[in-house]
Amino acid sequence: MTAPATPQPPVTVRVFVQRFSATPRGARLARHLAVGRLHTWGVPYGTDASDAVALIVAELAANAVTHGRVPGRDFELRLSLVSGGVRVEVADSHSGPPSPPGPRGVARPGSLDEHGRGLLLVAALADRWEVLERKPAPGKTVRAEVGLRPAP
Repeated sequence: MTAPATPQPPVTVRVFVQRFSATPRGARLARHLAVGRLHTWGVPYGTDASDAVALIVAELAANAVTHGRVPGRDFELRLSLVSGGVRVEVADSHSGPPSPPGPRGVARPGSLDEHGRGLLLVAALADRWEVLERKPAPGKTVRAEVGLRPAP
């Protein structure tokens, strides 16, 4: 005799995917929609996780607009609520140089440099991040994960 199956609660997959124009306005909209979506998923505005994701999305979207822009092509934001955290993925269509260096290759800018701190911020705020070739090609995806810590 087999034991009766234990009912499992339904799995709710929380994923948000949106394409944006590769413009500063598109990057701003990506940040605003990201924190709004997190709020609807139970990660309130103004929390450490929401603020970290907002800054990561802002930096990665700005990089996609500035360095990854291909005329006539958008960039894509994908947010996923994963076990214990939030995964942020920003993909663009630019496949040639410059390519983000990845976690181990980010150089510190000089104290008077006006640019070059965005990926340092991503590295400081994300629990982990990486650069992947985009599937389907061409392009790349920068993925970062931010852990959700339980409220005290």
